[in-house]
Amino acid sequence: MNDTRKRRLGAIVAISAVALVLSASASAGLILKETFHDEGTLAFDDFCDEEGLSVEGAFSVDGRTQAVLKGRDEVAYFIENIRATTTLTNPDTDKTITEVVTVLQKDQKITDNGDGTITILVMGTGNDVVYGPDGKAIARNPGQTRFEILIDYNGTLSDPDDDVFLADLGVVKGSTGRTDDFCEAVVPALT
Repeated sequence: MNDTRKRRLGAIVAISAVALVLSASASAGLILKETFHDEGTLAFDDFCDEEGLSVEGAFSVDGRTQAVLKGRDEVAYFIENIRATTTLTNPDTDKTITEVVTVLQKDQKITDNGDGTITILVMGTGNDVVYGPDGKAIARNPGQTRFEILIDYNGTLSDPDDDVFLADLGVVKGSTGRTDDFCEAVVPALT
């Protein structure tokens, strides 16, 4: 092999090696990646504050959670995708509604409060649709909200396993989309 070919081959190998190192370091910040599933049954008396209205139901939730370390302090930032389906039935009328929720929640900003706690600004965006007994949509709640939570990080910003949830600090920015009243739509559909 002549010297020009050796140098070209060497350059290709070197570029490939750099690309591998860069891709490995880009994913090195990933500290958690998991999927989850939960399901169960529900029962409510005086549903939606309607005296005597009993409702039974079932739910199913599927999701993915991921956490990456960001910044020089290597703070864990989370992102979560969730899809939940809930069916509610009035056993007196046998009428059923179905609610389908898809949500993306993502840590937007994490502030170290200097006292062993962090405040996390979380953005939640998605769609919530309630379908009546005939399968047609009777209520919707699409849009985006922002809220804050307070966490005790137990001295380890990069290790969320020992974090303790302290408080829901409330909504910072309300829903940007349509917000139908759930009970106003569902009670007539079930009765």
